[in-house]
Amino acid sequence: MGRLDEKVVVITGAGRGIGRAAAGLFAAEGARIAILEIDEGRGVVAEREIRDDGGDACFIQTDVTDTESVTRAIPAVIERYGKIDVLYNNAGGSTTEDAGVVDAPVEEFWRVIKLDLWGTFLICKHGIPALIENGGGCVVNTASNLAFMGIRGRDCYTAAKGGVAAMTRSMAVEYASRNIRVNAVAPAATRTERVIELARANEHIDALVREGQLLGWCEPIDIAYMALYLASDESSSTTGQVVLVDGGATIF
Repeated sequence: MGRLDEKVVVITGAGRGIGRAAAGLFAAEGARIAILEIDEGRGVVAEREIRDDGGDACFIQTDVTDTESVTRAIPAVIERYGKIDVLYNNAGGSTTEDAGVVDAPVEEFWRVIKLDLWGTFLICKHGIPALIENGGGCVVNTASNLAFMGIRGRDCYTAAKGGVAAMTRSMAVEYASRNIRVNAVAPAATRTERVIELARANEHIDALVREGQLLGWCEPIDIAYMALYLASDESSSTTGQVVLVDGGATIF
């Protein structure tokens, strides 16, 4: 018996990084995976790899920042699998364009707000009715340890992830009566392709991680395991929580 047997899980940004690790893990635990990914190449590969490993997955090309794209994707999942049990809002990320509010480009602020916060809002707006129709389910959002601590040079990203954390709590209150749990996982620096690229552009990032995270770099699978717990029935009494997986970054 898998921990997610017969559950249908939507994962955004599942073509690489944490989302890809979660898609493989969830499929191995018995879930049917809807890969909502903007990059067609990555989405096709992720679907094929999960199927080659004996899992059940489908790729639906989706831009989580675009209302029309999301309103096409959610019905496509239901048409394929008949229901949705879990929404995992994983898509997001910062860039080297981020900075303090004085120096950050306005375009970067709106980019990260659209991707991290608005994208989460849109998937929930159009996906939660499917959870209600199914009699309940759960939402797993992606915040960040930076929503809980100050850091230089990331005022756009921290604003977006702080918004995700706050929205997670308010949605938990809003939809508890509909048997829907809403939680978030909050990673610290994680060794994904995107973050490795950022580290290459900023030679100080690796040193900052070594000094600031007691356990060093997080790995994508570390975050995926926490998301698995929040998506499974094991967390049936947990809602409105933003759970840190940060290698100890926020405790000192």
